[in-house]
Amino acid sequence: MRRVARVVLLDPDDRILLLHGHEPDDPATTWWFTPGGGVEGGETREQAAVRELAEETGLTGVRLGPVVWRRVCSFPFAGRRWDQDEWYYLARTDRTEVALGDLTELETRSVAGLRWWTSAELSSTRETVYPTRLAGLLRALLDEGPPEQPVVLPPDIVQGPGALAHNGGTHG
Repeated sequence: MRRVARVVLLDPDDRILLLHGHEPDDPATTWWFTPGGGVEGGETREQAAVRELAEETGLTGVRLGPVVWRRVCSFPFAGRRWDQDEWYYLARTDRTEVALGDLTELETRSVAGLRWWTSAELSSTRETVYPTRLAGLLRALLDEGPPEQPVVLPPDIVQGPGALAHNGGTHG
């Protein structure tokens, strides 16, 4: 089980930053996901979240808040199955100018860009977004604030190819 740290990064207008991913050999199948990736070496999840955010977006100096969600997911991506235990950290930034940063070789082949999303845009999009039900999760977070304990999301298990979106975790 791969340990993954993700960031629910919000700007001053309560927009969330998402990356646009696709299967390396099939750019037509796309999805959106939060920044983050796998814990490396002796890192803590917090350290991994900060490192991944800097690598993927160029944003540094972002202070993490609490873990707001946790989920276990399993999905096929880039020719293998990924089984992940993901923790989602809340963070805020005043910097809205972002660009893809120092990506790994696999990320370079599977990440097409990034953008800020409003809660309303997430609610109305027909595009695939991970974690599943992100629009409602974000709305609850904005309306109610961070939970006292992380919300444990239902497991997200994808059997066939094309659902890599869960991948938001191959980073790192």
